[in-house]
Amino acid sequence: MITNQVLQNTLDGLKAISRVDLCVLDTEGVMLATTFPEAENFRESVIAFAGSPADSQVVSGCQFIKVFDEHQMEYILLASGNTDDAHMVGQMAAFQLQNLLIAYKERFDKDNFIKNLLLDNLLLVDIYNRAKKLHIEAEAKRVVFILEVSGERENTSLESVRSIAGARPCDFITAVDEKSVIVVKELSPGEGQEELDRIAEQILSAVGEDKRANAVVSYGTAVAELKDVSRSYKEARMALNVGRIFFEERQVIAYSSLGIGRLIYQLPIPLCKMFIREIFDGKSPDDFDEETLVTINKFFENSLNVSETSRQLYIHRNTLVYRLDKLQKSTGLDLRVFEDAITFKIALMVVKYMKYMENQEY
Repeated sequence: MITNQVLQNTLDGLKAISRVDLCVLDTEGVMLATTFPEAENFRESVIAFAGSPADSQVVSGCQFIKVFDEHQMEYILLASGNTDDAHMVGQMAAFQLQNLLIAYKERFDKDNFIKNLLLDNLLLVDIYNRAKKLHIEAEAKRVVFILEVSGERENTSLESVRSIAGARPCDFITAVDEKSVIVVKELSPGEGQEELDRIAEQILSAVGEDKRANAVVSYGTAVAELKDVSRSYKEARMALNVGRIFFEERQVIAYSSLGIGRLIYQLPIPLCKMFIREIFDGKSPDDFDEETLVTINKFFENSLNVSETSRQLYIHRNTLVYRLDKLQKSTGLDLRVFEDAITFKIALMVVKYMKYMENQEY
């Protein structure tokens, strides 16, 4: 449960204080962490000691101590140095390792609880009973964030995010799959949208500059009770998926900012196809030439302002009007009319959604 790196850091710290060399091995004599490589020579003695009834003994001037986790032997600890010092430091190191085992087990139990909570695998009564046993506050303002780095087969950012975004003991950082890191963040009463964006940026910074360009963070809405955390997770997951389709340029995507994209994402494909047939009469926006598509997108970007659009496209106003008239004849929609512009914009988003879903099937 405890990583070898944590074991090594613990031994290095104890040696720096006590000047006593330490080594941790598993019950089969495999070295996990050490401050003196010579400990490898004690491997056979460690295996023999592990099978003996003794809890500690001295072998060739080296202290051997068994470390237990609820009566189950987990490690063999070696302490080498002055006999009295080695005995005292060895006992202190064993005590520290036992406390680490307890702490990691508690975190593991909480991690399992949070995973099941996010995935809606718990009954309401189980949520409150287990939360009470694990000392997790049931009524607190929380938001779920999801970090995903495209191109990563394995989730390599978990520990990085935990070190940066998990400073508060009431926050939880976990993963339910290999692609994403999930952060369940507890908020103070006064923290709002600005604070959520700041936290998202903080999580983004955990992936490192080399991977940041491929990273995206999404988050749901704040919930007041523990039982509703799964709702915030589902919202964050939807924000991540909708963002891939309609907001590719964004690295931080809030569920509350999805707008009409959230509605389109939930439409059945047959209904989308029927809508496109009715709007474009069997045609598709893909059939438009690039000049027309650039004109349409720029016109929408400028809130249907003809003068500003023509200025940014470096064309005469009459040229833009001609293009819009041509589009109207082709589709029956006049983008200068608000209702027609809305219909056309939705149609473009529906087509984008359909293409994304088709690619997902392959």
